[in-house]
Amino acid sequence: MVWHSHYNCRGVFNNRMKKDKVFVVIAAFNEEKQIAGVIKGLKKEGYENIVVVDDGSKDGTFNALKKSKVFALQHFINRGQGAALKTGIDFSLKQGAEYIVTFDADGQHRASDIERLLKPLLNKECDVVLGSRFLKKDSNTPFIRKIILKLGALVIRVMYGIKLSDSHNGFRVMSRNAAQKIEITSDRMEHASQIVEEIHKKKIKYKELPVTITYSEYSKKKGQSSWNSVKIGLRMLFRRFSH
Repeated sequence: MVWHSHYNCRGVFNNRMKKDKVFVVIAAFNEEKQIAGVIKGLKKEGYENIVVVDDGSKDGTFNALKKSKVFALQHFINRGQGAALKTGIDFSLKQGAEYIVTFDADGQHRASDIERLLKPLLNKECDVVLGSRFLKKDSNTPFIRKIILKLGALVIRVMYGIKLSDSHNGFRVMSRNAAQKIEITSDRMEHASQIVEEIHKKKIKYKELPVTITYSEYSKKKGQSSWNSVKIGLRMLFRRFSH
């Protein structure tokens, strides 16, 4: 089921492209309280092509989307963040997106960071920019979460030879070319590790840049548990060594 209201932004970004070539994809599950504010923040920065996939929410998320003048897509059952992002990315490509941003629905990400993450793609330096919360000195990541993410980055380096400071950050930007190459088959949270795996396998040029992650009581409650992060790592190892 798809409902959408679409407005093009005429402003020129960096004098080289229009922001209407940028599509922001958000996976949302029970985000009735936050999603309108997240969308407002993106629109304030000039991003009008916002694709939100309601992943089987039980609250009023989808009704909130219909009032927000975005591309609103809906999964009738909860399939997981990976599946929701794939739905949104595939839709964006069909709409002619040249650049795709994946962005969280819980208010952790800053829309003002997007422009900086897009610059290396505009300069043809790479095809994917991955956000990192650890490249900024003022990172306020909870201690246990920091340890798990750093361990995850170490595992990724050993397995794929990819040096990352942040192993599981949902804030990323990819070119159309990269989005077409990256295959997301993991429906749930392990999709983030799979994206890194695909970057390695498809030899896609990437770069890490600092982003600010805002940890509120709401986002901490919504975020995945430390044990779930461990399970994701184990599934990633299984997928790697079962191929």
